[in-house]
Amino acid sequence: MSGAKMGTRFWERKKLDQMTAPEWEALCDGCGKCCLNKLEDEDTGDVALTRVACRLLDDATCRCAHYENRHQFVPDCIVLKPSNLDTHAYWMPQTCAYRLLWEGKSLPEWHPLLTGTAQSVHDAGVSVQNMTVSEFDVPDEDWEDYIIEEPT
Repeated sequence: MSGAKMGTRFWERKKLDQMTAPEWEALCDGCGKCCLNKLEDEDTGDVALTRVACRLLDDATCRCAHYENRHQFVPDCIVLKPSNLDTHAYWMPQTCAYRLLWEGKSLPEWHPLLTGTAQSVHDAGVSVQNMTVSEFDVPDEDWEDYIIEEPT
């Protein structure tokens, strides 16, 4: 659902916990970075992205192939909501709308809610489109070999 159908720039008028379910879902830019497996340094708490993606990430669309029933396949998949953003924001992508709004920042100019097209995140080079490998193909102990800089 487009931002226009939900109300012009609803994300600027509402707090995250005041959004409807469709508004909340519309904040997702479709970059796919949240579905990448991450490595957290135990000493510093720094989080590194890897190209190793969740088994359900569609590499071409950067969307979950089974979003509605993903927990049947990946029981520990996070359900992000306003009430748990404070515990999850640190590992969310730097460009993630949920994280940005939670931090009091604006949406980036390439965000689909501003451009009107889902393709804008890919055109801006911010997504992980066509650059991931499946977690089935890489043993956990080799994930370090797949660390990447976050596309921003």
